[in-house]
Amino acid sequence: MGVKDLPVDVRPREKLLARGPMALSDIELLALLLRTGMAGKDVFALSAELLERLGGLAGLLAAQADDLNIIKGLGPAKRAELVAVMELARRAMTERLREREAFASPAAVKQHLQMHLAHKPHEVFAVMFLDSQNRLLAMEELFRGTLSQTSVYPREVVLRALHHHCAAVVLAHNHPSGSVQPSRADEALTQNLKASLALVDVRVLDHIIVGPGQSLSMAEQGLL
Repeated sequence: MGVKDLPVDVRPREKLLARGPMALSDIELLALLLRTGMAGKDVFALSAELLERLGGLAGLLAAQADDLNIIKGLGPAKRAELVAVMELARRAMTERLREREAFASPAAVKQHLQMHLAHKPHEVFAVMFLDSQNRLLAMEELFRGTLSQTSVYPREVVLRALHHHCAAVVLAHNHPSGSVQPSRADEALTQNLKASLALVDVRVLDHIIVGPGQSLSMAEQGLL
């Protein structure tokens, strides 16, 4: 069954136009994008499976084309459309951070990092480079590790900070295990990077640890 086969009053498109997008569930919004299901699975069941397998909307936002291959019934056209929509969402959030002071909305920074890092299967260390008004200049994933550890080289972080002529940075990494509590190694690394960047007059504003559905600010915890 496709969306067009449903009664008019329950079709997601008509419901959205009549009552607004907030009236639709996550499954209905996704069904609106997918439009059709597959043999033995209607579009709502397909949407529900996609969200369940990827870990909800946050997982979908972080998904790449290859991640969608695990869902039977998603052909190349549907995968491409979904990836395009998710990439637009990521770019829109990055654009907002570039247009205004990043720390005017700490929640937006965490959400941005959630979209980029939370659902990666391996540990990634990233840096957000900010100008003197705390607006985002660039974000780079500098180091990639295993599920349990990553090697971070302060010299490389300093070189990238100088490259972007930034005034401050936000450090970030993910914990694929799900726990966002900082380890002793995380705390030591933060202090090491803080000292190294201070030599070139770059401030470390925060170190955010992200996991699926949650994040922790070391600055808010008094660990900076």
